[in-house]
Amino acid sequence: MAYLAKLDTIIRDIIEPSAIAVDRDGTFPRSAIRALGEAGLLGLTSATEVGGMGMGLSEAAQVIERIAQACSSTAMVVCMHFSATAVIEKFGAEALRREVAAGRHLSTLAWSEAGSRSHFWAPIGTAVPDGDGYLLDGAKTMVTSALEADSYIWSSRPAQAEGASSLWLVDSKTAGLTQLNPFDGMGLRGNASAPLVSKSMRLPQSALLGTDGGGFDIMIGVVLPVFSTLIASTSIGIMETAINRSIAHVSGNKFEHMDSSLADLPTIRAYIARAKIRADMARMLRDDTLVALSTGRADAMLRVMEVKAAAAESALEVTDIAMRVGGGAAFRKDVGVDRCFRDARAASIMAPTSDVLYDFIGKAVCGMPVFG
Repeated sequence: MAYLAKLDTIIRDIIEPSAIAVDRDGTFPRSAIRALGEAGLLGLTSATEVGGMGMGLSEAAQVIERIAQACSSTAMVVCMHFSATAVIEKFGAEALRREVAAGRHLSTLAWSEAGSRSHFWAPIGTAVPDGDGYLLDGAKTMVTSALEADSYIWSSRPAQAEGASSLWLVDSKTAGLTQLNPFDGMGLRGNASAPLVSKSMRLPQSALLGTDGGGFDIMIGVVLPVFSTLIASTSIGIMETAINRSIAHVSGNKFEHMDSSLADLPTIRAYIARAKIRADMARMLRDDTLVALSTGRADAMLRVMEVKAAAAESALEVTDIAMRVGGGAAFRKDVGVDRCFRDARAASIMAPTSDVLYDFIGKAVCGMPVFG
């Protein structure tokens, strides 16, 4: 397909060559995001009627997986943009939708709060009526692309209605919004992630996405299937790269004075096999999740919860195996396995975390209310 050919060119010419520097220096992959926008790929899931490609979640998963194989940070930025786009496409103004479709507008989700933790659908930040608008106060603990995005899909308590939450479109330059120190951590270092704080941030009525108090339905029904499937695709891409780099290392590492390599050792091959099985299982569950969602299967939401947990935990195991197989060489930056190992840690602790998802899945299979 034409869009995949464009993507492969961008990965080869821009994303792969800059991935090491993005990780080493913790720099936002601006050139990659700019190229993806100019190629129309940031508008992949935008409707054709506003100039987008009109593709679905399956195509988005392909794109994220391929990007993640080259640079996890770039994949995460695009993953969150597609998640935000799902809301903008459904509730945003046409002018904004056209900007997103044209690749000129980068968005993201601003949901995580210290007070709500993994219960992202029940924020503690507030919104109160103020004349013909609203004043919002709240603190988001970590927002992907916080320092680079043009807008945020922001969550708060309802302003007046009943319900768990309301969602708002917030311009990143809005007065009363403060971007705090950027993230400087172990993995996914190029996301430009940072905490955000709003103090008396004034928004117009038009900033409300959907209805006041209707945030829960949008979060669970519109965004969670997209986010879970795409974050799983990121984990799958990371696993694929970790396995390929491990194979390259054990196949090319010859024993001194012998015409054999590490790959000739049954124990090494067994480790590679275990890693490949786990990665393939995660991919098959991801693909079945896509089928369940597209056909409206009764178990679609169960699959949505399962796929994030399964892929995240599989990535932890696969990248641990890759480090074990690589031995001392795996700790070298030039081998690239350590970056996979570090980046794989993120998905399991992104809300909803794997531990919380296990509880949700257990409730679902036991016939109990999941989001009570």
